[in-house]
Amino acid sequence: MASDTSIPGEVPVALRRVVTGHDTSGASTVALDSPPPRSDAYRHIPGMVSRLVWSTEPAQAIPFDGTDPTSSVSSFVPTVSGTRFLVVTFPPDSVFFAPGFDGHAAVAENFAISPGLAELFEADGMHATPTIDYGIVLEGEIWLELDEGRAELLRKHDVVVQNGTRHAWRNRSDRPTTLAFVLIGARRSE
Repeated sequence: MASDTSIPGEVPVALRRVVTGHDTSGASTVALDSPPPRSDAYRHIPGMVSRLVWSTEPAQAIPFDGTDPTSSVSSFVPTVSGTRFLVVTFPPDSVFFAPGFDGHAAVAENFAISPGLAELFEADGMHATPTIDYGIVLEGEIWLELDEGRAELLRKHDVVVQNGTRHAWRNRSDRPTTLAFVLIGARRSE
């Protein structure tokens, strides 16, 4: 369910995605220029937005054939050496404690919007993926919560390299926060 609506005072739900390719003579050109088709504003988590911008599979071939790979993604967690590029807006944590918040509906919606990833979440939002993730805070600030109560505040333009660790994202502010993530499928060592 793509949407072009905006979170008041914040970034638009749908981003402009420009994908390059080659024309018939082999010259570089813009192959796609549109919002990512898998841009979803959650109905049961007000202010939460997930955008699957791009994906690659292991040993991805170039040149780009013009087919948008995001529509066929069955898991937001890539296989080893595959990638997923996501832009996610997190609402303030207060949304989850608001009167009338329906946790069961929010969980079901997350399963529908973020297949493969939602299954890894614990009840408190902690999760670990078999990936190396590059994260960039685009707007706002957010706490990266780790095991044993460890937490790190990240602000606009801070970057994080997540190495398959158990973590959760906590937005303790009163405004939405947007992060860009590149997930790279990794193999866990024995």
